Amino acid sequence: MTTIEVDENEYGSWTVFRVRGEMDLVTSPRIRRRVHDAVAGGRHDVVIDLSSVRFCDSSGVGVLIAARRLLRSCGGRLRLILPEDRDGHVGRVLAALGVRRLFEVYLDVPTALTEAAAAVAVDADASGVTRADLTVTDRIVP
Repeated sequence: MTTIEVDENEYGSWTVFRVRGEMDLVTSPRIRRRVHDAVAGGRHDVVIDLSSVRFCDSSGVGVLIAARRLLRSCGGRLRLILPEDRDGHVGRVLAALGVRRLFEVYLDVPTALTEAAAAVAVDADASGVTRADLTVTDRIVP
């Protein structure tokens, strides 16, 4: 029997989902629903911690891609946490499918949140628009 657990916490403007278990055809809709609920509630900056996911199939990858698309469409941001171990299952699946480059990937939640805070702290120019408002970049952890 496949299982998944999703814990949700808020850190400033960021919603962090810690996912544990298996992301497959049966369980992935729960993650999709949680992301949609967050966006519907006005939460547009999301971190998904996948460091405790032991299995991910194409439906799980599809949920991650759909979450990225949804968040980008509303001006939000999605960051993934993948284990440092290059042999981590989710990282291997994303790399094998050629989609890892689509995501901002971090080694842990504190780093993702710290870099998020640093991006917001960029000084505004005379128009009041920050560089963070003007550009969206995908960061890759080699």
